[in-house]
Amino acid sequence: MKKLLLTLFCVLQINLIFAANAKYDSENYNLNLEYNDVITPGDAIFVRMNITVPKNHKKNKNEPEKKATLQLLQDKKILESAPFYQLKSKKTNITEMLCGIPVSLWLKDGNYSIKVIYADNDSDIKEFILPSRLVMRTFPEEVIELDERNTSIKTDNSPERAAQIEKLNNILFTTMPSDVFSLKRFTTPTESQRYTAYCGDRRTYVYTNGKSSTSLHYGNDYGVPTGTEVRACAAGKVVMAENRISTGWSVVVEHLPGLYSLYYHMSELSVKEGDMVTQGQLLGKSGATGLATGPHLHWEIRLNGSAVRPEFFLNDFAFDAD
Repeated sequence: MKKLLLTLFCVLQINLIFAANAKYDSENYNLNLEYNDVITPGDAIFVRMNITVPKNHKKNKNEPEKKATLQLLQDKKILESAPFYQLKSKKTNITEMLCGIPVSLWLKDGNYSIKVIYADNDSDIKEFILPSRLVMRTFPEEVIELDERNTSIKTDNSPERAAQIEKLNNILFTTMPSDVFSLKRFTTPTESQRYTAYCGDRRTYVYTNGKSSTSLHYGNDYGVPTGTEVRACAAGKVVMAENRISTGWSVVVEHLPGLYSLYYHMSELSVKEGDMVTQGQLLGKSGATGLATGPHLHWEIRLNGSAVRPEFFLNDFAFDAD
């Protein structure tokens, strides 16, 4: 595989997202890439790539499909990897592709890089490293003392809870390349600005028997009263809408291949599995069902199965601004 020389520059995006651009030109095609070049624990890396061929290019019906892969490396070790998926393009000589990979909430200081592997055909395979920089983030720690009810939920090892966890994981680790429902920046699911917890918080749960366990909090909690309207952060497909032991009345919406938003602890639901929703559509109302110490909304974002800070997606993460 060949190493490519890239033409690079940075511009300031809306909401203070820095986007870097990379370009590669050849006789048969040109690659133009736009991506966020900051690697930060709990965020994601998104790359949008346009492949342009000459307008007089005649596509052969046996011509192989263009393929590309995005990777996050620590030294030479692959930490995350995902294939690009195609977007609709108005121009016949341009193929648009997008890919996102999560950056672990546990990421430590080190030597990291972003790699793109592009295959125009089986024999024309190129790879290159996108210049990037590491910005570390610290997360708060908290101790939560649980009552008997919440201790029982947190320590529940029943087959029913195990089956619920397996079902949710099967959904969150599913990537459907054709499921491109929204490229817009997300909006918050409630108008409230009262946060009681954030994604990445390190939590120690203390049980009524004196024992404890430590875990990460995977979403943002809004301290809102029961009955507060909960709305979809972006257009998508409802892939789960049910009552669960740990998360109570819950909704999961698919927005892009491998990208899901989750809404927990609601008191009632307004959608069902299979529904298509628009950005801002009512999903239900907040509550205190499942493992909850009081009324609130837990809003979570998963990318390829991993939790990503919801704030990341309030920006133009797909580089789709007009």
